[in-house]
Amino acid sequence: MTKAERARELFLEGCNCAQAVFLAFAEEKLDRETALKIASGFGGGMAGMRDVCGLLLGPADPADRSAKTKSYETLRQLAEEFEARNGSIICRQLLGLDPNFKPQPPEPRTDGYYKKRPCPEMVYCAAGILEAYLSKKA
Repeated sequence: MTKAERARELFLEGCNCAQAVFLAFAEEKLDRETALKIASGFGGGMAGMRDVCGLLLGPADPADRSAKTKSYETLRQLAEEFEARNGSIICRQLLGLDPNFKPQPPEPRTDGYYKKRPCPEMVYCAAGILEAYLSKKA
């Protein structure tokens, strides 16, 4: 199973978008509970604000400015690829919500929830982009 397929599966199991992508890549390195807790606040476009969340990539040394610069450049490229494929990197735009959307409590995961959202495919796409990038770096 690819990381992209695993991310989509995790989303359909109830993980939020950030948890699904993060856990797909982190489950071999972190325990599930820790990984889910780390990513939980980034779901729903950053705490349900339907904005943008980040990707699993970056330097381990906060003082390494060169690595941080390279990381930012790479993340911008990955975000641009996602935007080119999907039309936006903003959650509320991907969901077709009003630009003045106000955060709401998470909705129950029902069949209707999944039918009205492109989220499983957005998670699959994001994880696929990252997976392809990481495979080139290996």
